[in-house]
Amino acid sequence: MERERVGQPGFDRIVEALVHRMYDASAHVEVVNGRGGDDGIDIKVTNGSRMRIFQLKYYLDGFPTASFKGRRKSIKGSFARATKHRPWEWILVAPSTLTTAERKFVTSLAAGQSVRIQVWDRAQLDGLMATHADLDQLYETAKVYRQERALLMGGTRDVRARVAALGRQVDGLDDHWTVDFARQGETVVHTLRGKHPRAHQVSPVEISLTGNGPLAPELAKAVRRSLGFGLPEEVVLPRGAVESLTVSGPEWLTASHQDVEVPWRPAEMAPGAETEVEVVFLDGRQVTASYPGTLRHLGRGSIGRSVDVELAGGCMQLMIPDHADAPASLRFTFSLEGLEPAAALRLLRIHQRIVAGGAFHVRARAGVISGGDLPAKPEAARKEAAELRRYLEDLEVVQRHCEQYFPIPAELAPVDRITLRAARLLIDGHCVISPFMPSARFILNGQDSPVLRALLSGEPHAVRVECEEFAITLAGRRLDLGPVLFFHPRVTADDAQQALAALDSGHGDGQVVTVRPANKEHFRLQLQSATTRDEPVPAPLALPGFPEPR
Repeated sequence: MERERVGQPGFDRIVEALVHRMYDASAHVEVVNGRGGDDGIDIKVTNGSRMRIFQLKYYLDGFPTASFKGRRKSIKGSFARATKHRPWEWILVAPSTLTTAERKFVTSLAAGQSVRIQVWDRAQLDGLMATHADLDQLYETAKVYRQERALLMGGTRDVRARVAALGRQVDGLDDHWTVDFARQGETVVHTLRGKHPRAHQVSPVEISLTGNGPLAPELAKAVRRSLGFGLPEEVVLPRGAVESLTVSGPEWLTASHQDVEVPWRPAEMAPGAETEVEVVFLDGRQVTASYPGTLRHLGRGSIGRSVDVELAGGCMQLMIPDHADAPASLRFTFSLEGLEPAAALRLLRIHQRIVAGGAFHVRARAGVISGGDLPAKPEAARKEAAELRRYLEDLEVVQRHCEQYFPIPAELAPVDRITLRAARLLIDGHCVISPFMPSARFILNGQDSPVLRALLSGEPHAVRVECEEFAITLAGRRLDLGPVLFFHPRVTADDAQQALAALDSGHGDGQVVTVRPANKEHFRLQLQSATTRDEPVPAPLALPGFPEPR
């Protein structure tokens, strides 16, 4: 190691790195900036109550008495300042091999002091650097480049200067192309960049892939979308799927590679391109619906072009083949997770438009970007979308009525779905038959009346009960619908004779009476605010797979 070519800044930097490497695991290492005076400390290592002080002296020729007389005075002064901090050990670090007289001078400084003294001279440093061989690369770098910047003594400024200089050298490889580069860990990434807009025409570069057997079905679909139509999704071809990758172009760039993994992602949109668009659905020339969106990507692939539009909460990808007879295809992906019903309904309506099929286009202020005619999806898909929409509409109405807003529940039991549907119909002013009310229980207060005795007579009678509070529980929340009326025109009482006997004996107070609608029917419900003089007609729940209650 040629320390004389490193210079003092490089020497100091390497010793600092060495001390950190040796003591960081067990002690606190602090390198002192000497601007304005270092107070006798270049490096301080603290381990509990013990302190080591390192003093660095870049004396390549040592400090003999016959010459460099000021050096011994400097060492002595540094030691004196260091002892004010009461160190446990003081270590002098110098790049030369000390003579016996020089070593004796250093150790004599401890006379009358409680401090230990050590010397790290050339031999000691060589041994330590052999143990930590990777640090030796700093010296080798300095030897090769013979410049202070090789050690990056200027920090990030030197990094920037070195990289820029290397970039200028790379720029000289070709008149039309250059290579940008970046380091990611131990990997160096090269990015080919044209020097001018016509680089690909003047000096074409082609990348050829040779496959190794058929791709997995999902990977094949992804390759078709990305490479075939230019959609902005990254596709990774694993090593087993690629036999070779060949780059053809300028001589310095041309090469063939085997055993490679190939990640592929189409180029991004040019900056400044218009991004505000509308997705418009048509019936002939009539606009039936339009939704604002953001144009994320316009792509071109080997078999067609693509349009990628972001809609609030969803993504629409349109693929248009170059062949005129081939139909366009549209993929709409969305998630309702975390959305409130109102926001989810908007996405679902777009989905229903796509499922129903028909004409549409994507347009910007400058005009239509793309469009086509979509085939209708199977009837089962349309029914599924319609049922989901009804559920979201029911939930939105109930939330708005109760002024309680929350995201769509991740799961909904069938019982909750029935309850939600009934609640929505009640809010809309309808009368509903509750499948959960086949009977009702009353507790008598001991008072007798002809109406009560008629109910207990065994003959069916009408019952109307006003409840000032009626609530349902959904997704762990109590939702109050307001005052409700429950009733039925033909009700009979269980254990009527027992209740009559209790009334006759004056012990009717506390007697429990259970009443049931006739013919195994259920009680009707209606919000009190919606009642009229007319006999209400129950509205059907109309839930697929669930029989209507009677």
